[in-house]
Amino acid sequence: MKTFILFFTCLLLHLAVAAQQNNDTSVTVGKKIITLSEVILNNKLNIPVFIERIKTDTSFYKAFRNLRVLNFSAINDIRMNNSDGEAKATLHSKTKQIRSANCRKMETIEEQVTGNFYDDNHNYNYYTAQMYASLFFTTDSVCGEDNVVSGREFSTQGKSGMEKHKEQLKMLFFNPGKKINGIPFISNKTAIFDDDMADKYDMSIDMDMYNNINCYTFKQTVKQGYKAAVVVDEMTTWLDEKTYEVLARNYSLSYDAGVYDFKVQMEVSMTKFGEYLVPSLIRYTGNWKAIFKPRERGVFTATLFDFK
Repeated sequence: MKTFILFFTCLLLHLAVAAQQNNDTSVTVGKKIITLSEVILNNKLNIPVFIERIKTDTSFYKAFRNLRVLNFSAINDIRMNNSDGEAKATLHSKTKQIRSANCRKMETIEEQVTGNFYDDNHNYNYYTAQMYASLFFTTDSVCGEDNVVSGREFSTQGKSGMEKHKEQLKMLFFNPGKKINGIPFISNKTAIFDDDMADKYDMSIDMDMYNNINCYTFKQTVKQGYKAAVVVDEMTTWLDEKTYEVLARNYSLSYDAGVYDFKVQMEVSMTKFGEYLVPSLIRYTGNWKAIFKPRERGVFTATLFDFK
């Protein structure tokens, strides 16, 4: 009997300590419950301010805007796969952006193409390739651009067709986690920082090293049972501990609306060129189907370097 009482007492003490530890390692911001690592607790990070910084971040988008004012080279690899994961059309190229007199243009240094990547008029046969080109290729000189992000908002107003889809893609690509208007069925399911979505995600903050830089890592993962109610399944962001600039981001998106479905994974790595934060590596793996369009399974990697 004494042995049982001793065991029961120890068990209660263990549960009490565990509960206390759990309380000590989580905080509530609005309706969001966020798990904190021991190092974050010791650093006494202001969590509400940190979350607000994440929500209002412009450094990620700014890094891509910086590409408009710099010279750089890029290696582009695009593969369109069949249902077995085998490539049926590919493009591998090296391009160079040249900026002069407030204008920029792109030169193709080399290019290898297989399959039916292009049609007879050298237009893209695949929507994925067309979207990639709209983000990273230019066919003519583009003038009068800058890298300012303040006051610049994405909007589908007045746009239709391909231009509207491009704007929606930019919203998902550059501002993951924010509400996106104009996409049927999912507009209110992308705002993962809002309290309305808080109960659907596990969230955590930790410290890590990224390219020898001390970083905060903020991770959001959809809870079991809520996958059908969200678009962003998982997102991990690495932020410079000193500047709070986004140095890397990995995110997985998926949704099945019946008339269309998609499953996309993206990875973006940043580097510093002087005062400029710029993307150095972009990876995309996507499988999607839209009504009246054939299913596309695309993989692309963009490697950016030689900034000047």
